[in-house]
Amino acid sequence: MEALVAEHVTKRYTHHTALDKVSLTIPEKSIYGLLGPNGAGKTTFIRIINQIINADEGEVRIFGEKLKPGHVEIIGYLPEERGLYKKMKVGDQLMYLAQLKGLGKQEAFQRIKVWLERFEIKDWWNKKVEDLSKGMAQKVQFISTVLHEPKLIILDEPFSGFDPVNAQLITDEILGLKERGSTIIFSTHRMETVESLCDHIAMINKSKKVLEGSKKDVKASYKTNTYVVEHRGNFRLSGVGHQLVSQKELEGNHFETLIKADQGSSPNALLHELLPQTEVFRFEQKLPTMAEIFINLVKAEGDEALRKHLQEA
Repeated sequence: MEALVAEHVTKRYTHHTALDKVSLTIPEKSIYGLLGPNGAGKTTFIRIINQIINADEGEVRIFGEKLKPGHVEIIGYLPEERGLYKKMKVGDQLMYLAQLKGLGKQEAFQRIKVWLERFEIKDWWNKKVEDLSKGMAQKVQFISTVLHEPKLIILDEPFSGFDPVNAQLITDEILGLKERGSTIIFSTHRMETVESLCDHIAMINKSKKVLEGSKKDVKASYKTNTYVVEHRGNFRLSGVGHQLVSQKELEGNHFETLIKADQGSSPNALLHELLPQTEVFRFEQKLPTMAEIFINLVKAEGDEALRKHLQEA
């Protein structure tokens, strides 16, 4: 079953269309990257799922059911703009938010205790949020998002402000939530995060979906028949269509060479040509990164602003 299906979702404002007939299919128990620059429509889509605003057209189904108020209890949402009550103590706040999501007081207490121990912050219970650093407060908000064990979790730039150690801690928890059966929608423009975490991706630009699929399939569809060869000793390419893209010397007579093979040539044929001439240590196809794919995609659309945004991200 799909965790979420959106069909032709449209949202208009007086002088602006925020979403234009966007259709997405999010597989259950996956990490789904929702990508695009600021203002593309990602946040509007997320707010529709959370029923903060309503779509003007189209339909959203959650686990096979048309979106309804009761779905709030199975959704966990971490917004980019954090929203904790600064004067409340951490423990009181987590108890309050857990009970809003339908947990009983005793069950909420036990779950909070487990999470605080897991994050090694059990002595924070009586600290006020205003006394916490930004990173500490974000840990608390992450706990509040997943405390009720939601089936669908929406994370909007969850690593913003985290140092590398805590970013890895949150990464491990996200992967653990997936293993325990949650579906995670991951809204970001950080391509390195997409590379390491996401199973499926969609890109929204200028209110429209411009790309969707599994990360593996998307990468395969943009491959350029380019291979990385690590070898000792030089060689000559006899294939008419083969092109030596770059070469760097690693040490002594040891090189790493990038070859763009003829489109009609198989990897075996290229390797067969190289083996009599040089000692090959590594031979692998170079698949494009997600950042390269998106930059090439927006170049094709002529969107210079988005291209620059992705290069800087």
